[in-house]
Amino acid sequence: MLKIGVFGTGHLGKFHLNNWKEIEGAELVGFYDPDDTTANEVSATYSLKRFDTVESLLEACDAVDIIAPTSFHFQLCKAAITKGKHVFVEKPLANTMDEARELVKLAKEANIKMQVGHVERFNPAFLALKDNKLEPMFIEVHRLAQFNPRGTDVSVILDLMIHDIDIILSLVKSNVKSISANGVAVLSDTPDIANVRIEFDNSCVANLTSSRISMKRMRKMRLFQKDSYIGIDFLEKKTEVIKLNAPGDKNVFTFDIETNHGKKTIAISNPVVEEGNAIKMELEAFYNAVVNDTDTPVSEIDGFRAMDVAHQILEKIGVVHVS
Repeated sequence: MLKIGVFGTGHLGKFHLNNWKEIEGAELVGFYDPDDTTANEVSATYSLKRFDTVESLLEACDAVDIIAPTSFHFQLCKAAITKGKHVFVEKPLANTMDEARELVKLAKEANIKMQVGHVERFNPAFLALKDNKLEPMFIEVHRLAQFNPRGTDVSVILDLMIHDIDIILSLVKSNVKSISANGVAVLSDTPDIANVRIEFDNSCVANLTSSRISMKRMRKMRLFQKDSYIGIDFLEKKTEVIKLNAPGDKNVFTFDIETNHGKKTIAISNPVVEEGNAIKMELEAFYNAVVNDTDTPVSEIDGFRAMDVAHQILEKIGVVHVS
């Protein structure tokens, strides 16, 4: 059994607790949360041991799941890594780039498994495209949410947009060439809405809009590439592929259009989106990487790269962060 210790049992932490209980081979040994009210509730609801110190929980487990506020990520990750514990940590990896650099260095030196919680990588709508060749040259993203004070300890870039930054960096196999951005702080002390343009060396362009002060929710990504368009609705769990018809295409709706280059046949398909619990899948992936000694699907390097782009965006907007 892989012994798991959980740090942070707030709103998201409770989802993690529920999912760990369903993962065969994982044993929840307990949790650490400094808030007495939350801790007492969790102890009673989950019949789970509360540890009084970070050190005592680390001594009792093989791997940790850190869902504490971002400002605590560095100290908790460092404490775990230095004791040789495998680490799953919610996004963003750390609060500053210096902290992120040190965590990457420590994880490599300790030879432990580390995974960052970019949960949209496990969204069923995104996974439905696993058999499609994705080489986007233009990307458009809208991630809109209604205001919730929870999560406003960081900007909308580090709270919401970083999900899409991570997805884009996983798709575009090229270095970032330039970034332009603007954002406005409306209801909190950091930007609540932002629009960003990222240009890559391979000429791919990504336009991202994120807001946590919208009247409606939206989590859509559109990919445009040679001969095809792919739409991903992360919220509604739907995927659409529109492309020039190719021999062997199955389960597609086709129609013809006339162009300057003759008649073209367009094929529209909706890849099967299987039901799935993204949080459980990312935790299972971490568990499997640890017990099978394989790479984690969203490594500390991935987390660092997403943070790096996010902090460049913040600098463009004029938000000063410690590097």
